Amino acid sequence: MDARRVLYLGPPDTLALVERELAGLDVVFALEPDEVDKVLPSCAAVLDAYMKVPFTADRLTSAVNLTVIVTATTGADHIDTDAALRGGVPVLTLKGQTELLGRLTPAAEHSWLLLMACARKLKAATGHVLEGGWDRNLFPGVMLRGTTLGLIGFGRIGRMMSRYAQAFDMRCIGYDPHVALWPDTIDRAPLDAVMEESDFVSVHVHLTDETTGLIGRPELGRMKAGAVLVNTSRGAIVDEAGLLEALESGRLGAAGLDVLSGEPDTADDPLVKYARNHDNLLITPHIGGFSPGALATVLEFSCGRVRDALEV
Repeated sequence: MDARRVLYLGPPDTLALVERELAGLDVVFALEPDEVDKVLPSCAAVLDAYMKVPFTADRLTSAVNLTVIVTATTGADHIDTDAALRGGVPVLTLKGQTELLGRLTPAAEHSWLLLMACARKLKAATGHVLEGGWDRNLFPGVMLRGTTLGLIGFGRIGRMMSRYAQAFDMRCIGYDPHVALWPDTIDRAPLDAVMEESDFVSVHVHLTDETTGLIGRPELGRMKAGAVLVNTSRGAIVDEAGLLEALESGRLGAAGLDVLSGEPDTADDPLVKYARNHDNLLITPHIGGFSPGALATVLEFSCGRVRDALEV
């Protein structure tokens, strides 16, 4: 065992930052599952800013010297946290780090980008120009002023989205059974009402047993004809088969997704296949919270947690 060895998974251009913050420790870098499996048995800590290698119960059985897993993310659904805890290994995420997360805006900004891109038919319009066209009559956009934004989840990102909506003179309604105090600028409503009244619905909840499948076929069926769904949380929160049906039928105007339930293995995903030939579905590869400035901030914080855990 090397009590000072740390396995780091993350963007290659952040390795120098991590090595600097963990100076004096033995930082090993790996991104592929087979590479992870080779070094994991010798590591005392894992620092994960990648999320593409699942830390399953089987994989964790080889981590005989592991004392902590630190993620530079709020979610950790790629980690079998129950298996880790059974082995005495805590999993530390950014969830609950209110002061730190309050300084990070990229995920909310990307959610708003997807909303606006859907509203203005951006994918179709840019494709039209690249194909030699110039007919604006094909792409009537939705004026946001006077429309209603429905927020599913009113945590950090939901609150940021509500402020953006106010800046665009939109009405804002929200659903979150875990929030007691709501600002006067937002109408609190049951989930069904949010789905029925909103022109745009944006999802901002953690993936839990409670939220898995939260937006199912019944909820999608309650949305206004032509409404837009944005999901930058986790794919499994939305019934993806139901979403595909709603897009194919034309009931939903568009959807903007930054997450899929099967990510990162998405080449054969039905939604990806649909998006290849249809302009009313935008999909990005889970980039919402990914920006150099934000990543540096959370990595510096997470490296400090690794040091604390290893008592160095």
